[in-house]
Amino acid sequence: MAKKVEFSVEDKLRALYDLQLIDSRVDKIRSVRGELPLEVEDLEDEVAGLELRVSKIHEELDQCSEEIKSKQNTTEHAKSMIKKYNDQQKNVRNNRAFESLSKEIEFQVLEIELCTKQIKELTAQIELKKENIDQNNEKLNERKEHLAHKKNELDDILKETEKEENGLLKKSKKFQSKIDESLLISYKKIRSSVRNGLAVVAVERGASAGSFFTIPPQVQLDIASRKKLITDEHSGRILVDKLLAEEESKKMEKLFTSL
Repeated sequence: MAKKVEFSVEDKLRALYDLQLIDSRVDKIRSVRGELPLEVEDLEDEVAGLELRVSKIHEELDQCSEEIKSKQNTTEHAKSMIKKYNDQQKNVRNNRAFESLSKEIEFQVLEIELCTKQIKELTAQIELKKENIDQNNEKLNERKEHLAHKKNELDDILKETEKEENGLLKKSKKFQSKIDESLLISYKKIRSSVRNGLAVVAVERGASAGSFFTIPPQVQLDIASRKKLITDEHSGRILVDKLLAEEESKKMEKLFTSL
């Protein structure tokens, strides 16, 4: 059975600070990308929405055209019926039949007038929809162009940083394996709760980095002794002495250069 490796408090502090340096480096890489991935995603959604809108308007156009054809057919049928009734009127022998045919002709005339009006309205709708399509296509082309630009921008950044980021993430997992699970959970919890993601900081000029609160001299001595884990009572961050931080920073800088 393999013997479990025991790490001293100093080993844990160094591993924690190294992990912090790695994670901060990853944060920096991701901050370079900034909002670009979200911008690209939003633009893709906008382009898809515009394409769907244009497609629906085209469907509406086709529907209007079909309705116009139907109204035109109805008009032609009404005209043929008028001719038929006019011819029949020439052969009727009584007023009642003549009046009946006159009413049929009147109905067909009204049908033609209604269809003419509806065709006019549909034609106006078609013109409006064509204008709408032109406006949406113009916006769509502009959004597509902007999307292509943002995608190229994102691709360039990814090409520059992807290799380093993947290497750093592998190193992050390696250093995490040197840290107790409970301590690692605390580290991640602190990282997620502070604005800049710094869960482990060095003591500089009697205060934790980025803090204005002075650390008592005895606590500073305890931190420098590296015999126990000490957290800042104000921020909750894990504290290390400046010398340890400098030593680990130099060591990790070499690692970063090799990636």
